[in-house]
Amino acid sequence: MTKENIALIVGATGLSGSYTAQHLKAEGWTVVTLSRSAVDLPWSDRHIAADLEDAQASLAALKAASDVTHVFFCTWSRQKDEAENVRVNALMIRNLFEGLSGAPINHAALVTGLKHYLGSFDDYAKVKPYTPFLESSPRLPGLNFYYAQEDVLFEFAAKRGFTWTVHRPHTMIGFAIGNAMNMAVTLAVYASICKHTGRPFLFPGSPEQYGAVADVTDARILAKQLHWAAVTEGAQNTPFNTVNGDLFRWTWLWAQIAGYFGLEVAEYPGHPVPLETQMADAPALWAEITAKHGLQEIAVGKLASWWHSDADLGRTLECFTDMTNSRTLGFAAYQQTTHSFFDVFDTLRAQRIIPS
Repeated sequence: MTKENIALIVGATGLSGSYTAQHLKAEGWTVVTLSRSAVDLPWSDRHIAADLEDAQASLAALKAASDVTHVFFCTWSRQKDEAENVRVNALMIRNLFEGLSGAPINHAALVTGLKHYLGSFDDYAKVKPYTPFLESSPRLPGLNFYYAQEDVLFEFAAKRGFTWTVHRPHTMIGFAIGNAMNMAVTLAVYASICKHTGRPFLFPGSPEQYGAVADVTDARILAKQLHWAAVTEGAQNTPFNTVNGDLFRWTWLWAQIAGYFGLEVAEYPGHPVPLETQMADAPALWAEITAKHGLQEIAVGKLASWWHSDADLGRTLECFTDMTNSRTLGFAAYQQTTHSFFDVFDTLRAQRIIPS
């Protein structure tokens, strides 16, 4: 890859952003990263600290990105309700492109997700969409900040003549600390607490999820697809579902995760037992585990996102996706889901974040 490819990664400290930045860097791209705070990222050639909710500050900060050729928008900001989600998240992407008015952008990619098919947080899973989710499915009625982000992307692409892609991952699996949507780290912490206390390793979600077909998205697969779509002729101006390529049922995967940690699978009670309830005493327990095993002192609230895993595992409908758009264009990357989880668990152990 030539140095003419200069990527701006928006949301560079999150799962999708950090993996995409690392992948592009390994492929020889120049990587410019952006996040709210000043951070030192080893895969970044140039970092920009900017709050995209602030138009004036963004305009000033983005002068440092006037040379970027590709934009990868990998972030969002959760608000009190969907109306605010729409307003704030559309504003962020608008402020970004306004701040890049002079940049020679060839292509921009937006990472959204399966709420495109399931509905917003306010209306989540009130519909019963066809599965596997089809990239050709029409939008649902009602507010959805993913649609608002897309509309801003389409507007600027048309106005400035660059191409676009939208990428819709399922549950993201990868190594990141402090990420609000990280199931692998959450389940590793839960399993470690179960092992420490002798509590049953109990699937916390719904009967529908426990028995239904599912899939997930390894952050490495998403990074590969984002790169592929940016450089592959014919892939532009297209939405892409993004998953590992295998299917599973949680009845099976839960046992695989239990086996990794040397735990027995508890008998499923037939109804949800949310992690947020089970883990109400997790802060004190995690402090004990940290001291006992000499782990890095990271608060459990920064590691585990109980609410988000409860939302994913508590769905009352089947969720898996079709990847026709990218498969027919030649994207063949595949990731075994057990390895997605186990690789994160191995990293957490190696970095002394969970016990060995």
